[in-house]
Amino acid sequence: MPVNGWRVSERRKLEGIIFSDLGAAAGFMALDWVQRALQQRLGFAPFPATLNLRPKAREDALAWERAQRELKGVDLLPPNSDFCNAHIFLVEISGAAATPAESVKGAVLLPRVANYPKDKIEVVASVRIKDRLGVRDGDQLTLEFLN
Repeated sequence: MPVNGWRVSERRKLEGIIFSDLGAAAGFMALDWVQRALQQRLGFAPFPATLNLRPKAREDALAWERAQRELKGVDLLPPNSDFCNAHIFLVEISGAAATPAESVKGAVLLPRVANYPKDKIEVVASVRIKDRLGVRDGDQLTLEFLN
């Protein structure tokens, strides 16, 4: 039986491996309209950068594809055509050994641009995730989708 668009047997979680990228998202995240829009949509002011994940295994990549298709999320619409649209999925972020008290509420930000890498997951939160969870490139995080 479907629950919020997911069959009970399907995972609403995925595991990903942290990696550094070009840092282009930091400039986007620092824009005033992005900060305002994300604060309005998410209920918190995001740290002005994203954390990049790649799905750890094939089942995680499939869970990410399913999330994009089946979860509602919310749209992030730019003020003009100089910027792309994006879609936001609310998540709970935790490290490999985290307890619920050590998790962080955040969101996956999916830019709607041609040729965006299917295996790139950009995560935002109100804090710098690496510092809060004590993780670095190559470490694993778990995302649990909330919407």
